[in-house]
Amino acid sequence: MNTKFERLEEPRKTQLINAALKEFAAKGYDDASTNIIAKESGLSKSLLFHYVNSKRELFLLLYDYAITTILNDFFDAIDLTEKDMLKRCQQIAFVKLDLLHKSPALFDFFKVAVDTASDEVKAELDKRNKDIRHVNLDKLFAGIDKSLFRDDIDTDKATNLIIWILNGLADALQEKVSNLRMEQIDYEALIEESNAYFSTVKKCFYKEGY
Repeated sequence: MNTKFERLEEPRKTQLINAALKEFAAKGYDDASTNIIAKESGLSKSLLFHYVNSKRELFLLLYDYAITTILNDFFDAIDLTEKDMLKRCQQIAFVKLDLLHKSPALFDFFKVAVDTASDEVKAELDKRNKDIRHVNLDKLFAGIDKSLFRDDIDTDKATNLIIWILNGLADALQEKVSNLRMEQIDYEALIEESNAYFSTVKKCFYKEGY
């Protein structure tokens, strides 16, 4: 942890974070300018590099900030006492949608971070992404009631398939609303579409009557 960055007072830290999110999200790691980040955050370049040692460190600090913020909001909004995996998946899809509109800059940056091919940060990002996926998938689907699954299927494989379907559905829903304001989103239509997909999944994997 960079203690100089952590000790940076508000609102200066917020200005730096917002400026860096905007620049990295717009241009990617390699083409982002620390001159622009410094200017937009109200810092001189020398003062910027007093708080962070390098562009690489700033990018990784920003990644940690983004993922921590997203995950904290995410888990605060999900009912982890829900034992039905498909119902929990429906929650996850729509919580992700809400968070995307609440913090678009964070998600724009996070997408750039996940997709970046820059040699300076890729190996470290890949390691962090792998660790995060493992820990948080376990947390997201802890305590689900696997007795709901049909007896003739492998429940672990079914669980993985449902997670892949969830990711695809969440991406599709986000694509539909990516250019809309919150008040323009037809949540009832999205819920109806989501329910249709999960109804099909339920017929494939669940016992009759559930």
